[in-house]
Amino acid sequence: MNMRIYEPASMLNRLHDEIGTLFGSSLDDVSSAASAWSPAVDIKEEDGRYVIHADVPGVKADDIDITLEKGVLTIQGNRAMESSEERQGYRRVERYRGQFARHFALPDTADSDKVDAKLKDGVLEVVILKKESSKPRRIRVHG
Repeated sequence: MNMRIYEPASMLNRLHDEIGTLFGSSLDDVSSAASAWSPAVDIKEEDGRYVIHADVPGVKADDIDITLEKGVLTIQGNRAMESSEERQGYRRVERYRGQFARHFALPDTADSDKVDAKLKDGVLEVVILKKESSKPRRIRVHG
């Protein structure tokens, strides 16, 4: 006689998998889409400045807060749900909503007093100028 161990959790896991198969995706994908998101960023160093581009489509300038404290630049905000959007009838939701925050440790050459930000076409651009003393300068050799 074979003994069979009764595990209620395994039945729930099997049900979870079968429902995911029915809808063509895992339920984890759907639940993660509704969770917090983080905008993609590009960071580059140019002559005299650092530039950060963050993809924040659907976020208004008033919903973005940028702070600089102790050498850490923080970009945070909220992409709100449109009130007219209904949640019923969706099979999959991949457009993230909710709060976000990104933190960047700035190098010592960044001038914390010279930071500017603008939002255009869903892309946030943050420009941090370099300190004057950090720019390379040519030193003349006398001979």
